[in-house]
Amino acid sequence: MLLWLVGAVPQADAQPAKTGVERLYILNCGEGVAGDISRWSPGVNEGKSMDFVDNCYLIKHAQGWFLWDTGIPDAVAAMPNGLAPADPKAVTWRRPKTLAAQLDQLGVKPSDIKAIAVSHTHPDHIGNVELFPAAMLYVQKAEYEWPGANNAPRFKPEHPVTKLEGDRDVFGDGSVTILSTPGHTPGHQSLLVKLPKTGAVVLTGDAVHFRDNWDNRRVPSLNASKEQTLASMQKIADTLTKEKAQLWINHDKAQRDGLKRSPDFYD
Repeated sequence: MLLWLVGAVPQADAQPAKTGVERLYILNCGEGVAGDISRWSPGVNEGKSMDFVDNCYLIKHAQGWFLWDTGIPDAVAAMPNGLAPADPKAVTWRRPKTLAAQLDQLGVKPSDIKAIAVSHTHPDHIGNVELFPAAMLYVQKAEYEWPGANNAPRFKPEHPVTKLEGDRDVFGDGSVTILSTPGHTPGHQSLLVKLPKTGAVVLTGDAVHFRDNWDNRRVPSLNASKEQTLASMQKIADTLTKEKAQLWINHDKAQRDGLKRSPDFYD
């Protein structure tokens, strides 16, 4: 009898991985004014100015914190006139709130964030990557290896990195999926997030810059590849249909102003 009892004791199995996104915060990662938006819509909107916003997205997953994009450098908050571009048609950026202060408001320390991903390596998206020096960085291999100015590397070589070649299910449960959407840059990527109540959302990065460009499939002249950009827009459109997802366009101020912003959140 004793032997039977001993044999009946269940073996300790490995605990199943925790799954699911719990909440998503939209953080203010910059606000600016574009000098001439025909830069993003060739042949249309000549000489027209437009307000831009720059969002970062903090995701609380059951397995930990994940940050999508890092915005304009926090140092710009101390610049009274903002950060002016070399091209007057481009965006003059301001930083009304630092990323560090917004995390602090939520009780999140930079060291709490174990993984980050950037849509691409333009300065308004990677400005605070080194606020998280130990966080695993998810970036497309094509983007990581794309030469920067004077062939400089786009990230510090000591920063931990996972170089992707295509889509990636970040947590292995289908709740946060990096989508390879090249075109704006060689290794641009977007993000599909599945929230328990809100449903699915696609975060565009710069696969599209504002709603009018999305509706009319306009491709900025500065993009790396028009063909890839159009193919990526179609991939996003197909994803929206398949997942019944919302499209959140990163730089579109009119849309952003209608969304809940941190410390409010989506769940």
